[in-house]
Amino acid sequence: MGRCFNLYISESAEYLSKSLKKARTGFEKERLQMLWWMKTGQVTQHKELSQRLSRDGSTVTRWLQRYRQGGLKELLEVKPAPGATPKIQGEILKKLVARLECSEGFSSYGQIVEWLEQAFHLQVKYKTVYRLVHYQLKATLKVPRPVSKDQDEQAVSLFKKTFL
Repeated sequence: MGRCFNLYISESAEYLSKSLKKARTGFEKERLQMLWWMKTGQVTQHKELSQRLSRDGSTVTRWLQRYRQGGLKELLEVKPAPGATPKIQGEILKKLVARLECSEGFSSYGQIVEWLEQAFHLQVKYKTVYRLVHYQLKATLKVPRPVSKDQDEQAVSLFKKTFL
């Protein structure tokens, strides 16, 4: 015979039912469904619950432990994956943004990599710098060069002759 539950669910069946209808993610729906089945008495054994949810018994046990420790809030909390901390952040990032905005700027991403190495002793890959500057900061490296009026008028007249 399977294990019986030794868990008190403080929320009412009506509240769980309403929450289940309002749930947007599968993550929330699964856990709320589990509590609702237990509260309404549809499921009385651990093994039956894991079969209904198509989850391993250890997963169900872990969910129930989270509910015991912190209630519904703890059970439905989504913890983001930690990921790596960015190499270019804080003061270094501020100085990079300021340098990109100034008139001299940079002529290439490779030059930014060299500048970070020289100024901050920070070794960063070219690809990392490119992603940061191009996609996140949306900065451009090319500094607009001044154009003389003669060249500008010549270009316009040549364009008109060619295409119009």
